[in-house]
Amino acid sequence: MNQQHTMPNQNNVHITFIGGGNMGRALISGLLENGFEPNQISVVEANARTALKLYEDFGVQGIGALEQIAFNFSKNNVVVMAIKPQDFNVVAKGLASKLKHATAPGPLILSIAAGIRLKDMSRWLDHTRCVRAMPNTPALIGKGITGLFADAAVDQSDRALAETICNAVGQSVWVAEEKLMDAVTAVSGSGPAYVFAFIEAMQSAGEKLGLNAQTARTLAYATLEGATQLAHNSEEHAGILRERVTSKGGTTAAALDVMKQHGWHEILEKAIDAASQRGKVMGDELGKS
Repeated sequence: MNQQHTMPNQNNVHITFIGGGNMGRALISGLLENGFEPNQISVVEANARTALKLYEDFGVQGIGALEQIAFNFSKNNVVVMAIKPQDFNVVAKGLASKLKHATAPGPLILSIAAGIRLKDMSRWLDHTRCVRAMPNTPALIGKGITGLFADAAVDQSDRALAETICNAVGQSVWVAEEKLMDAVTAVSGSGPAYVFAFIEAMQSAGEKLGLNAQTARTLAYATLEGATQLAHNSEEHAGILRERVTSKGGTTAAALDVMKQHGWHEILEKAIDAASQRGKVMGDELGKS
């Protein structure tokens, strides 16, 4: 789980977000709730309406264009790349010219763009003080989980800084090898969609058995939330918890037998593997330029 590192004084940190979309907005909100001040956060956002909304809601400074960025602060400047992967290359190359004039050693770059590898990020930015992060959408309600990777160019205090930012919307884990970020993407990055599909199927099954839509929804949602919390609070393997609910010859056993016959466990494993493989391909494609 989270590694504990010594972080510089939080009051000395200034964070500039490039992109004020949903994930950027979630992180800004989380940081402000965790002790950061609005004057410690800036947002580069070309959409004037989005920038105004961020200022109205959070009091953070809007920057209309990348050209207006200046890095005149202390070592503990951070730039969060909260942009779409397909836009990363162009934005990073535009940012590179600004980084050349930054106060040494330049800002810590934290990318939350899916599929962008560290070597490509560093090459486009001409900068090595970089961290790659993969958050997921529950970050929007402060329940996210973020996978993190950095190489030896990033010291312990920078790791702590990246962790602090990501933990403002949930929790984080570090992986030892960058190739494991494809697994993180497949399990937790894409994971909420699998859960939503499962809930969708449970609700649909309830309706087919005669429950009205609202009752089926309430039962499915509450069951998933309760079971997840029960598993989270238990130190036992999920398989043990499953066995405890499954009486021989009972209703649960009948349901699980059907799921087993259709190989649902293997299907899910194959699905997550497919997501991981797709992540690798996307990383290859994004890094070609």
